[in-house]
Amino acid sequence: MKAYPIMFKHPTTGAIIENQGMELRDWFAAQAMMAFISTREFSEDDIPGLSFQMADWMIKQRENKDE
Repeated sequence: MKAYPIMFKHPTTGAIIENQGMELRDWFAAQAMMAFISTREFSEDDIPGLSFQMADWMIKQRENKDE
């Protein structure tokens, strides 16, 4: 699943430009990383792993909401 896909017309060539966006997991991990950094309670060695664990949990919760 992608976060923030966009499509636009190039202003000078008129070509349609499509960008699929970043992976939703990466976006969730980045948001979690900022939260972990802001607390200053986690070591910089732990933050990447914790961020992706949180991202995986958020994706799982999204999938479970449809049940």
